[in-house]
Amino acid sequence: MTQALLPPDAGQPMTTRYHITLDDLPMFANDEDIAEALVGKLAAKKWRKEPMPTIAKLPGFPAIDAFHGGRPVPLVKRFYENYLGLSAGQKGKPDGKEDETVWTRLRLRKSER
Repeated sequence: MTQALLPPDAGQPMTTRYHITLDDLPMFANDEDIAEALVGKLAAKKWRKEPMPTIAKLPGFPAIDAFHGGRPVPLVKRFYENYLGLSAGQKGKPDGKEDETVWTRLRLRKSER
């Protein structure tokens, strides 16, 4: 298991390669940095060419802010939290359609007593 370490300028010795996360990025970041934070340095170049153009077209994925020269990282993070079902009040994606007849049957049984 590889663990993220502090960057070299933090005074910590580097024993494994440093992995950046979205939390390590500035408020606005370019696609290269976002890709590296999402999929790692080795896969970032390929990810930018293949999935990135598709993901960038999805509703909710933030556009590049021309004034700041990058995408707003907090909105990228929020997009992925929603996309993966990781939002604060959720425990994951729903497992299917709710069967509301269960509640009706339960009430009937109790009222039949």
